[in-house]
Amino acid sequence: MPDASTSVAPALERADGGVRLRLGLRDGRTRIEQLYQRAPLRILFPDVPVDQPAQAVLINTAGGIVGGDRLSTEIEAGPDTVMTATTQAAEKVYRALDAPARVLTRIAVAAGAWFEWLPQETILFDGARLDRRLDFELEPGASLLAAETILFGRAARGEQMRHGQLLDSWAVRRGGRLVWADRLRLDGDIRAALARPFGFNRAVGMTTLLHAGPRAASFLPRAREIAAAQTAAGAATLVNGILLIRFLDPDGARLRESAASAAMRLRHEITGLSPTPPRVWRS
Repeated sequence: MPDASTSVAPALERADGGVRLRLGLRDGRTRIEQLYQRAPLRILFPDVPVDQPAQAVLINTAGGIVGGDRLSTEIEAGPDTVMTATTQAAEKVYRALDAPARVLTRIAVAAGAWFEWLPQETILFDGARLDRRLDFELEPGASLLAAETILFGRAARGEQMRHGQLLDSWAVRRGGRLVWADRLRLDGDIRAALARPFGFNRAVGMTTLLHAGPRAASFLPRAREIAAAQTAAGAATLVNGILLIRFLDPDGARLRESAASAAMRLRHEITGLSPTPPRVWRS
C-alpha cells in the first residue's frame, strides 16, 4: 500500500473551453458561416420574433467558473450582419483556491454590421479571482452595443465580496486604432474599496454600457436622459466618439433592471429595433 504520508492529492480539474463564431449575410439574413465549440462552452441559436435581431446564446455547461479555468469567446460579425450575443444565465465565479480564472472575449465587427454583446450579469463570490479581457475590433462603419454587469457577492444570500481579485480590461479599436480602454483592478480588502464614498460608495455592483458607431456622438443627450431615468445611479459621457453609460447601485436587482432597460432603450433610439429584451433574460 502507498505511504499516506507521501501521497499527493490529485490536481483539480480546470476548464479550458472556447467558442468561435463567424457570421455572414446571405439572402438578406444573418447566417452562421463558421462555428467551433469546445466544452464547457456552447452556443445555441433560438428562434426569435421578427422584430428582434438574430441571437446567439452562450452557455457554460460547467455551471460556473472556478480558479484556473480558461474560457475564450471569439466572434466575427461580417458586413451588414445584425446579431445579439447574450448568455443563458448569470455567470457565477466561485471562490478560487489558487490561480485566477481567465476569461477572454474578442469580437470583430465589419462595416455596416450591428452587433450587440449583452450577456447577463457576472456574480463574483467572496474569494473569487477573475482576470477578464474584452477586446472589440471595429471596421469603419461598424456599430457595437456592449454591456457588462458585475455583482460583488451574492446579495440575495446576504454575501458581500470581501476578499479576492478582479482585473477587468476593456479595449475598443476602430480601424486598428485604440479609441477607448478601461482597466479596473480590485484586490486585497475589497469590502473597504467598495465602501469608499469617492469610489463605489457601497454599491453591490456596476454596469458598463457602451455604443460605438458612426453616429454615436449625436446620441449623447438622449443617453443622458436614459441614464437619468433609471432607478440605479447612472451617468453618460463621450470619449473619442465612444458613448458610455455607467451605473452603480447598492441593490443588485435594481441594477440589473436599470442596465437592461437602458440597453434596450438605447438600441431602439439608435436603430429602431424592438426595445424588448431577449427572451432568455426572463427565463
